[in-house]
Amino acid sequence: MRQVVLDTETTGLNAKLGDRIIEIGCIEILDRRISERLFHAYLNPEREVELGATRVHGLTREDLMAKPKFAEVAKDFLDFVSGAEIVIHNADFDVEFLDHELGRARLGSLRDYVAKVTDTLFMARELHPGRKNSLDALCERYFIDHANRTLHGALLDARLLAECYLAMTRGQESLMMELETPQAAAAALAALQVDVSSLIVVPALPEELALHEQYLDALDKEANAGSVWRRILKAA
Repeated sequence: MRQVVLDTETTGLNAKLGDRIIEIGCIEILDRRISERLFHAYLNPEREVELGATRVHGLTREDLMAKPKFAEVAKDFLDFVSGAEIVIHNADFDVEFLDHELGRARLGSLRDYVAKVTDTLFMARELHPGRKNSLDALCERYFIDHANRTLHGALLDARLLAECYLAMTRGQESLMMELETPQAAAAALAALQVDVSSLIVVPALPEELALHEQYLDALDKEANAGSVWRRILKAA
């Protein structure tokens, strides 16, 4: 499975009013591991950068005048994302800007080249309704170091989002899938072969068992197929 986590920075918030992309950052995930391959480009937007946007990412028109235009990097960008599942936080925003840039270059739209687009903001709202689901909030929730994120940057944000995405999707079903291969199951079984003769067993107190059941009830609500723990108990 090949996925590309993507982020952009722009001159402003409205592509329909002529705002342009000034930075693209892409991080590759292969088989749920962040690879060393990436795509990164700063772009000349051929227009002013709004002051509010500069306060977010720190880039001005003067910083970008010597950078290539989007059409000059479009082929390399499309080669990198082609055929992959694209993972974006607040995907509608970035896809609209990319589609405008691709349209200017007469190259169609992003979905013409990729397998699918996954919106991690939508995922986060489903997982954590009523809570903050910005990239910073997700980093804090999943214990991902974002101390260097004093300004937004497409490549840095794509890297942080890749780690957040893997944490968000590291669920019980994916664990069971990983153990479905004979090699993985054998390795897991071997790891469990320990000498228990000298272990001291301390039974749980009734109040501890009650708390454990409450925790499993909460897991059942989160997992569509029920918690793995209870599925194992039922199978036993």
